[in-house]
Amino acid sequence: MSWWQITWRQRKKRDEDLERELRSDLELEEEERREAGISKEEAHYAALRAFGNPTLIREQTLGIWWWNWLESLARDLRFSLRTLRRTPGFTVIAILIMALGIGANVALFTVVRGVLLKPLPFQDPNRLVMLYEAGLLGGDASDFNVVSGGMYAEWKNQNRSYSSLALAKGIRVGLSGSGGQLPEKLTSALFSWDMLRTLGVQPALGRDFAQADDGPGANGTVLLSWGLWKRRFGGDPGVLNQTIHLDAQPYTVIGVMPAWFDFPDSSTQLWTPVYHDAPEEVMTSFSNHQFRVVGQLRPGVSSSQGVADLRIISERVHNEHLNDPFVFRSAGSRPLLEHMVGEIKKPLYVLLAATCCLLLIACLNVANLLVARAAARRKELAIRAALGGGWLRLIGERLMECLLLSAFGGALGLLLAFAALHWLTQTRNDMSRVESIHFDGVVAAFTVGVVVLCALFSGLIAAFSTSDKRILGALHEASRSVGGGTARASLRKVLLTVEVGLTVILLIGAGLLLKSYERLRSANMGCFTHDVITMHLGIPDARYATPAQRANFYDTLLDRVRALPGVDAAGFATVVPGQGYQMDWSFSIVEHPPLPQGTGLFALSRWADPKYFNAMGIPILRGRTFDAGKRLDAANEVIISQSFADQFFPGEEPLDRHIRVRGKDFVIVGIVGDTRYEIGEATRPVQYYPLDAGVETVGTLVVRSSNSLGQFALPVQQIVSDMDHDLPVSDVLTMNQLLGKSTLDQSFNAALLVAFAVLSLVLAAVGLFGVMSYIAAQRTTEIGIRVALGAQREQVMRKMLLDGMRPAIFGLVAGLAASLEAGQLMRDLLYEIKPIDTAVYAIVAATLLAVAAIACIVPAWRASRLDPMQALRSE
Repeated sequence: MSWWQITWRQRKKRDEDLERELRSDLELEEEERREAGISKEEAHYAALRAFGNPTLIREQTLGIWWWNWLESLARDLRFSLRTLRRTPGFTVIAILIMALGIGANVALFTVVRGVLLKPLPFQDPNRLVMLYEAGLLGGDASDFNVVSGGMYAEWKNQNRSYSSLALAKGIRVGLSGSGGQLPEKLTSALFSWDMLRTLGVQPALGRDFAQADDGPGANGTVLLSWGLWKRRFGGDPGVLNQTIHLDAQPYTVIGVMPAWFDFPDSSTQLWTPVYHDAPEEVMTSFSNHQFRVVGQLRPGVSSSQGVADLRIISERVHNEHLNDPFVFRSAGSRPLLEHMVGEIKKPLYVLLAATCCLLLIACLNVANLLVARAAARRKELAIRAALGGGWLRLIGERLMECLLLSAFGGALGLLLAFAALHWLTQTRNDMSRVESIHFDGVVAAFTVGVVVLCALFSGLIAAFSTSDKRILGALHEASRSVGGGTARASLRKVLLTVEVGLTVILLIGAGLLLKSYERLRSANMGCFTHDVITMHLGIPDARYATPAQRANFYDTLLDRVRALPGVDAAGFATVVPGQGYQMDWSFSIVEHPPLPQGTGLFALSRWADPKYFNAMGIPILRGRTFDAGKRLDAANEVIISQSFADQFFPGEEPLDRHIRVRGKDFVIVGIVGDTRYEIGEATRPVQYYPLDAGVETVGTLVVRSSNSLGQFALPVQQIVSDMDHDLPVSDVLTMNQLLGKSTLDQSFNAALLVAFAVLSLVLAAVGLFGVMSYIAAQRTTEIGIRVALGAQREQVMRKMLLDGMRPAIFGLVAGLAASLEAGQLMRDLLYEIKPIDTAVYAIVAATLLAVAAIACIVPAWRASRLDPMQALRSE
């Protein structure tokens, strides 16, 4: 027999014994009364008066027994369920409000924990750091600059603070078609052979790179991502040791990485050895900065000690290369997790703060409803208190109701959070560490904690409105009292004021982000952003080894694309505006005196064909475009941007001046308008070199047309296939899509914050409407008397409307004041607007007042339409 069955039998026996004892005592008292000469009926009532309330005595006795709290809890639970069933409208609204607040909070907490708080899935993640070069003398490079191959080798060989240093670089490669499959452009990564050992990761299938694989003379080896293995190779384990072709070079598949592994970027699908693939001059250079370096600190060594070690090495290398101005003299580091998270950290915390505000608004709304509901039940509560119901017992019932509402709201909120996270992981699979976003025990515990806190917060506020004195005071109210409930009405107005203030903060934040995003998207890129489609293309060095082959390929491609019906213009460049920084080159100006030792000039570098500027709408301000007749070694012309001319040729004419790059002189033949390398970034000096020199192999084809742009994707891909069937065309995007892709984070953040702000505004409006409706119902008698004594209905409506607008106005003022500080915290997220934006503040104030007026005017109009006779009879 189980323990609870034994306990139940013991409890039943004790209940029966208590009942017999109470009945026996009452009978003895009654018998004594009858012996005193009182009639049987009078003796019974006299015994009851002397003995006391049997039910109260029974409850007091049961309260001494240890299991009574369970019985009391079960009784409160049953009573609360019955109470909530009697008011289905209130119950459904309260549960939905709680579900919205809890669901949003749980979803954002899950994202924040998965992206920012959960440790990286590597061995000893706290010892892993990302290393950078820093301290460029006379330059504007950041303290988190990529590392040169030569500096990496020096760090690796001479440091005493890191047990391992490993190298990585993201690239794009073309996977050749086989077995009827089309060629494909993929994101790949170059790894030093010990990168996976540094991270503490092993392939799911096959083996890791060996040191013998990572050299210029080694056979090509490659690791596949789990997704590529499943999609392209059908998940066949037999792919191991098979040969695939990347950029027309053979590589042997030696392994498949786990499904969760996507370092260094979520889009990475291939990994190859860096010293095998990268040219030797790149790996030994101290001024060609391309690589990311991951370091594993030795046990007991701090990050600052490790950086100090590297700085000594960097300073020595810098001093040995004083003639090269682009050799850095210092080093920097930050935790690998912080590097991988990037710039998403602050926006996520802002969104989490927004969901906390939304949850608090939801709790205040439910508390307001509970306070109003308690006001409507004050006579019932007063009678129960007069009959012996303790204040703590009544408060316990209120808290149980709140716990049930929060629990049901939490369950529904979990479903909403699950749906939101599914949508997020599907639409934002480019987000850093998106694979770590999922429900687990910590999220479940957080949800339970939020449910309990919401129940306590809402329940205690409601309990405050039903204190012992206020409960008993309800019995003293006259049947036609017009003053009762003023304290409860005041509490509801205070709650509403706080709710409106929080809503204003959310609306201001959403307005600032939305306006910032609009400014960002409307930023002048310096080129056409409409009627232009872009396509990424790269030719492999293995098949196009000479400059002539490369120049001929792109000349033929552009001629055939320009011949397509509907094409207004076409061009080709290594990088188009909005695609990022990509690369810069150092240079000197031949006609200027030599620069001091350790200083140099550099600017963004691009390669373009002569008609690229016309196709992109980049104006030629002075001079001309490239001479199409000058090709290969004869291509010695350069075109500069206006900011290049302003910065490096102040007060002089740059045309016909010469720039020396890598030992070759180029003559400046034209000056073009400035463009932005990335939306939201300031314009920077740019130097354009002729594509016909045959130097570059990778770039972007641009096609401009006034017709539908989508119609050119397949014809262009067919032209490329006809020229080389193994060349993939990727990233087919219009310029608007390209810019939209680069502003996806800003768009996403603004959209979510606007959604939270709109929800909070709706909740505030519902709360205001509910409070006004309850106040109007509570003051029915007062309004009837006023109308009967001659008050005009317009006066009644105006008084009720002002009474409802007062907490909205107070909340608006408080919210605007708090937003002044909140806006400063968002300063880094704003583009070309100030945290205190008059237009945003004015629009939010006008919108909130309008919504508040609409929410108040319906109850006020109903109150003014009351029939005084019916109102007076309602009591």
